[in-house]
Amino acid sequence: MATASRIQEATLPDTPALPVELDRASPTPLAVQLAEQLRAFAADGTLRSGDRLPSTRALAAQLSVSRTVTAAAYEQLHAEGWITGKHGSGTYVTTAPPGSPADRPRPQRAAAGPPAAVDLRPGAPWVEGLDRAAWRRAWRGAADVPLLERHQRAGVPAYRAAVAEHLLRHRGLRVSGFDDHHGGEAVLATGGTTAAVFELASAVLRPGDVVAVEDPGYQRAVATFQAAGMRVVPVPVDRDGLLVDAVPPGTRAVYCSPAHQYPLGQRMSATRRVELVERARRESWLVVEDDYDGELRYDVAPLPLLAAMAPDVVVHLGTTSKILTPVLGVGWMVGPGPVITTVLEHRDDTGTTPSAAGQLVLVELARNGDLGRHLRKLRRELSDRRAALVTALHQAHLPTLGDDAGAHIVIPLPHPAAERAVIEAGRHRALQLDGLARHHQGPARTAGLAIGYAAATRAQFTAAIPTLVDLLSTALT
Repeated sequence: MATASRIQEATLPDTPALPVELDRASPTPLAVQLAEQLRAFAADGTLRSGDRLPSTRALAAQLSVSRTVTAAAYEQLHAEGWITGKHGSGTYVTTAPPGSPADRPRPQRAAAGPPAAVDLRPGAPWVEGLDRAAWRRAWRGAADVPLLERHQRAGVPAYRAAVAEHLLRHRGLRVSGFDDHHGGEAVLATGGTTAAVFELASAVLRPGDVVAVEDPGYQRAVATFQAAGMRVVPVPVDRDGLLVDAVPPGTRAVYCSPAHQYPLGQRMSATRRVELVERARRESWLVVEDDYDGELRYDVAPLPLLAAMAPDVVVHLGTTSKILTPVLGVGWMVGPGPVITTVLEHRDDTGTTPSAAGQLVLVELARNGDLGRHLRKLRRELSDRRAALVTALHQAHLPTLGDDAGAHIVIPLPHPAAERAVIEAGRHRALQLDGLARHHQGPARTAGLAIGYAAATRAQFTAAIPTLVDLLSTALT
């Protein structure tokens, strides 16, 4: 277990107490860890311009580290302009670099009140685990790229290349080229999954077209198709995924999440995938494959993507929102040449283009190896959280649904009334919970909780598990 050192109290009257933690088990040097945390305190307002810092000797004693560590950290921060030394007086935080909120008033201690609710809803990434130094480095690298003079409708070439490499390494999908009109599949940048769905509905489909969507399923996709004039038909799912035989004749497109069905959490079986692809080819369907968290499997390697099985009828959609953060606002689309060409023509006609800023940041994360490191760290963390939650639930004899994957799990409940009761009880005990009812297009056919384990901090999540188990045990007795 990592050994942490803390500054519990300031040794000087005008020196603020700083909650510094140094992880001695981490491969990151202690001086780098210390500099990163002090820099973050100056950026978020914990430290303000003019605040006095402990001397390197005093800080080393408080942290039980060598003075070489604290001196190296201070030297780095001084070179970056965060701190300055005053002869005979000490070391002080300077006016922070432009754009920092460090000069804002120091937050006042809040009055005692009810604890903030712990977010256990699905759909959020683990932003706590983002390496902030890597994050800042990526944004600085993105800022050094020459400014674009014209929109790049297909996306920044370096981004599209980075996505192709990502898909090959992490999803086993080989994309053959990047020529925007070459007749084969290609990678396009998107503004995320929902934005990509809207583009497909607007450019490729026509008002009145029938679109089959999993039920329960992703309701933002349902609303997006409906807003574009599609007639959306709900199709039930079972433990093997979407029921292909239930898709009505005359369907133009099928939207599904085969790698990790949302929200029930199972993967589409190999047999069902073959059935879907064969019928799509026979009846000229366009299959929209939403691979929103396909990188997050912990048990076995995922089944091949539908886009790898049938690139002629499948449009593959991915996003950075679940593996990094929605801040980037970028995703990708891989599809048959005619679909890609039609989407690009629609962008030319409407003047729409995905933002380049998030694309450039992802390029830097990939180029520095930080994206791969984050994904490995993310899989370890979410696997540990899932295991802790499943163990607690099973010890209480509570059932679960879903594969060992992703960032959420489903706990079935006997009826919608029980679902509503648990959600309301959770609200009174500072838990934000999500039920299956809202994921249906019509009356709910299933009841249960979809528990997300990525949004909360590790401490919040660990503390919330006993409360959650208690609520569910009460509901099922």
